[in-house]
Amino acid sequence: MHVSSLSLTDFRSWPTLELELGPGSTALVGANGQGKTNLVEAIGYVATLGSHRVAADAPLVRAGCERAVVRVRVERDGRATLVELELNPGRANRARVNRGPLPRAREVLGILRAVLFAPEDLSLVRGDPSERRRFLDDLLVASAPRYAGVRADYERVLKQRNALLRTSSPARRHAAATAGGGDMRTLDVWDAHLARCGAELISARLALVAALRPQVADAYRAVAAADERGRSGTEVDYRSSLGESMPTDSGEPARDRDLLAAAMLSELARVRASELDRGVSLVGPHRDELVLGLSGLPVKGYASHGESWSVALALRLASYELLKADGGEPVLLLDDVFAELDEGRRDRLAGIVAGAEQVIVTAAVPADVPEALAGSRYDVHGGSVTRVR
Repeated sequence: MHVSSLSLTDFRSWPTLELELGPGSTALVGANGQGKTNLVEAIGYVATLGSHRVAADAPLVRAGCERAVVRVRVERDGRATLVELELNPGRANRARVNRGPLPRAREVLGILRAVLFAPEDLSLVRGDPSERRRFLDDLLVASAPRYAGVRADYERVLKQRNALLRTSSPARRHAAATAGGGDMRTLDVWDAHLARCGAELISARLALVAALRPQVADAYRAVAAADERGRSGTEVDYRSSLGESMPTDSGEPARDRDLLAAAMLSELARVRASELDRGVSLVGPHRDELVLGLSGLPVKGYASHGESWSVALALRLASYELLKADGGEPVLLLDDVFAELDEGRRDRLAGIVAGAEQVIVTAAVPADVPEALAGSRYDVHGGSVTRVR
């Protein structure tokens, strides 16, 4: 799989852009602020319907414009597919495939698979748990696009349930009980919905973490080798908010959705008083955590800068290997990554990814592009992209 063309209209800093690409390694070289990161961001957006830099679509639309359009042509198994996304902040985005409109934008997911490495990846190991949950869910969707619907359903139910909890003040609860407990019966219904959707998401995450664990360990050893403190063993675990209610199977968390749903209902019943007092849902995949360790210690707070980078790179490389094994090698996007790495990690990462079908690298200067990735090169400057070789 590779991207053979990228077209932009009013995306970020680009009023218009037409760029032809090919398999192998491509370097986009330009000083900071010239828009090279915007190009890989656009490709990544088509693959995930999200940006690695911002949470909302509004910043992706060029200042003063109402919408942005991103088009990519994806080549896979000798066939070309044209994907077009129209970004409309405040309104529903639109999608077309081979010029034909789709009912929902998320139906383009799966046409293009991409794994993006960026300086923001440090937040995977140093940031809040929400960053790691997003990593898991994005990878789930990339491997099986139907999980975009599961994720959306869970977020919708969670939003409705939280709204009900916020309005269930002590006075309102007393009135509801006097009138027959209407509010509480409604909450029971939302509990059932939350448990059903949440169990499906937790089950899928558990399976994904089990598949990631050996891949992350292998990738970390490949990137870090023996680091300066001799620590090379990584741990990847899933910590559920179900606590003691979490079902187990041979000592490992059980993945059966019915068991998980029952456990979630049990835990929701146990914490209901606290939820009503705080007005927020305290149980579910939105409260879970991907736990990263290195030789028995948490990466967050204990790992050095180089170790943290190596763990973040290992997560991305493991994602690449899982998607590749699942059928359809993803496009690799490396945004200003090599300038952040020491020489050893830089050379090892370049050697690992050099054999991918398509690798697109951004760099501030040509020297930041490793020799192993010295393929096609484009200079990005002054609102234009010029091929150098």
